Amino acid sequence: QVHLVESGGGLVQPGGSLRLSCAASGSRFSTATMGWYRQAPGKQRELVASITSSGGTNYADAVKDRFTISRDNAKNSVYLQMTSLKPEDTAVYYCKLARALVYWGQGTQVTVSS
Repeated sequence: QVHLVESGGGLVQPGGSLRLSCAASGSRFSTATMGWYRQAPGKQRELVASITSSGGTNYADAVKDRFTISRDNAKNSVYLQMTSLKPEDTAVYYCKLARALVYWGQGTQVTVSS
């Protein structure tokens, strides 16, 4: 069984930065594709960024050049560095682990507001 715990969310002013972390329990983390998704009120959950087991990354157009996803297999963790934050980045951010099965974290709230 895999358990994912996100942290690092909070309230930040426009133009600010936040770093989200997701810690995974269980084995074989290094073989999983990890992703960050977000869901704003009244909207569908959407992909923000993903990183494969070999380090290949993919970003949503809305966050390219502002967000960076990374992973530390020794710590069973994936990170999302967010810069130049905008009010439209406000959402609950979820961590996802995909292998044979898919697992989700409980989410962390990010609010961008002055």
